[in-house]
Amino acid sequence: MVRRVLPAARGAPERASAGPRYPDAVYRGGRAEAGGFRDTGGRHGPALRESGALSREAPRQPEGTPSDAAVLPFASTGPHGHRARMRDKLLTRGPDALADYELLEMLLFLAMPKGDTKPLAKALINRFGSFAQVLAAPQQALMDARGLGPHSVAALKLVQASALRMARAEVMDAPVLNKWDLLMDYLKLVMAREKTEQFRILFLDSKNRLIADEAQARGTVNHTPVYPREVVKRALELHATALILVHNHPSGDPTPSRADIEMTREVKAAGEILSIAVHDHLIIGNGEVLSFRREGLL
Repeated sequence: MVRRVLPAARGAPERASAGPRYPDAVYRGGRAEAGGFRDTGGRHGPALRESGALSREAPRQPEGTPSDAAVLPFASTGPHGHRARMRDKLLTRGPDALADYELLEMLLFLAMPKGDTKPLAKALINRFGSFAQVLAAPQQALMDARGLGPHSVAALKLVQASALRMARAEVMDAPVLNKWDLLMDYLKLVMAREKTEQFRILFLDSKNRLIADEAQARGTVNHTPVYPREVVKRALELHATALILVHNHPSGDPTPSRADIEMTREVKAAGEILSIAVHDHLIIGNGEVLSFRREGLL
């Protein structure tokens, strides 16, 4: 039997013949269904299975690439609508109803419109230790983590930056000595997970309101150079009348060293000449805060 071959439409590219052709659909024993290939015993099943074209798993998409089927981060991703259920759980029962890995899983939805993010969320918490430590991890460490790319890392860092902004806003508009607990929470959030020593200064006005919070120096894992004259100079530039010195101990032990004690005395002496008070020096380590004033060291 001779089939009549119709001429191709003008301007249409010619298609090279490459054997049997299957549509972008599931081949189920002689019929096609949308969604991908699946072997159910059709006569072409063994050949497709051996070639690798037959799989129960959807092909992996690049991180952060939206699909043509679902571009909303909380759209249903299957017959059971897992993402929709997670969204409803958050909105109806509140964030306290979600485990840490579930919060991270939902956060990753924003950068990965399709796919199961639960295994990745659990792997990140196992690697870094907690939800908070995932957010606070250095950018390069996150980029090196398997399964994360620029979109995901940016989403994580955006949440961290938002948390810091909110915590800072809580201590900006009132005397910090009246919001001591909030100040401690803010400083822990900023510094507790730093891998190297960081020296910060809180500059206060005459009513003990926060003018500025500045990182003055970064050092090694156990030392940060601090110059009392530069500290006082910056206080004068900001018209500050009082200071709170803050630094972290990456080792986790907030016990002050002899160098910490001597440096504090030098800053206090330099400030007294210009009527700039040093209210306290705080050392943060492993979530604990040591106060020089409380310990009688100031």
